[in-house]
Amino acid sequence: MEPTSLLIFAGALLVAAGSPGPSIAALVARVISKGFRDVLPFLAAMWIGEAIWLSLAVFGLAVVAQSFHYAFVAAKWTGVAYLVYLAWKMWTAPVETEGNEMPREDSPWRLFAAGMAVTLGNPKIMMFYLALLPTIIDLAAVTVVGWLELTVTMAAVLIAIDFGWVFAAAQARKLLRSKRAMRIANRVSAGTMAGAAAAIAARS
Repeated sequence: MEPTSLLIFAGALLVAAGSPGPSIAALVARVISKGFRDVLPFLAAMWIGEAIWLSLAVFGLAVVAQSFHYAFVAAKWTGVAYLVYLAWKMWTAPVETEGNEMPREDSPWRLFAAGMAVTLGNPKIMMFYLALLPTIIDLAAVTVVGWLELTVTMAAVLIAIDFGWVFAAAQARKLLRSKRAMRIANRVSAGTMAGAAAAIAARS
């Protein structure tokens, strides 16, 4: 693909993915509440989910996405339910400020499934790839190599954005030393996670 096309795609994705939304809110809330050590499965699922939407757009499978509409609706509500569950766990979590080990109450597979459900069920992400992307790139002219170039570009942008949010949230967590501060952080994280669930649920 032309470098200009890739730059335009990267810029549009940077604006769309960098703006705070349900996925970013869930990620930040998770890091502030539990730390960053076990967040990679959630991140990996978010990136793979966006790659799936990109592939559907590039290979003209929007019709398939519409045909399996109920499957994506099910993924959406699964993600909403899990975010609400995580919000409840954060709200009721015991406060620990000593020691270096972060709580690991959720298995990597559960975090991966949550990230995938949130990404596949997020209408904002779906609309970017299936509605906005065709206005940025001539998808009919994209070859398999072009798809790989778009995927690598997408991964680079998302990794930079998401790790930036993780770093910021991890720094904010370091400032929380007292039990009272940790309790407030847990409650704020719970509210943010619940807000992310509500935002996804409200979007059609």
